[in-house]
Amino acid sequence: MLGNAVLISHQIMARVIQPGDTVIDATCGRGKDTLFLAQLVGPRGRVYAFDIQNEAIASTRELLDRNKCLNQVVLINADHSRMTDYIEDHPSACMFNLGYLPGGDHSLTTGSKDTRQALSAGMSILKPGGIISLVFYPGHPGGQEEMETIEKYLSGLPQQLFEVTKTRFLNQINSPPQIICIEKLSGGQL
Repeated sequence: MLGNAVLISHQIMARVIQPGDTVIDATCGRGKDTLFLAQLVGPRGRVYAFDIQNEAIASTRELLDRNKCLNQVVLINADHSRMTDYIEDHPSACMFNLGYLPGGDHSLTTGSKDTRQALSAGMSILKPGGIISLVFYPGHPGGQEEMETIEKYLSGLPQQLFEVTKTRFLNQINSPPQIICIEKLSGGQL
């Protein structure tokens, strides 16, 4: 059984990320993806975790501290579209879990414009062979439009530079999450 969209994105990341790698959690939320990434990169690796909400940063910090993974994570209270302002390394992976903060204010969500900017920034610094995963939630207000906008942008990427795949659940009701993955091929530069 493949499981849910987040589990599938974790399985993809686990095949790419090595101990000591630098990775990005573009939307840390409650910290579950950040913790997962921190455990993959280990104490010699580095995770840059972004969120615009103080509540998300605090929640993530607490989870990381409880699991003794705080030392390899840099928590950044800023919009994910500004990741190149904070990261000089070439990460091997970047995760986006879009939508709103679970248990938080549902009126604060990711949006097409900032996600597209963050995605472009992530693709520009991703090392060749690196992977970006995006989990979309088309069932919430604005989620379908965000997914369609990003999908249209990604479908125009040169295939010699990036390989883009989409995974969706065909037999689930209520607009289930969907996953898009981008692999940066050798020399993939926009």
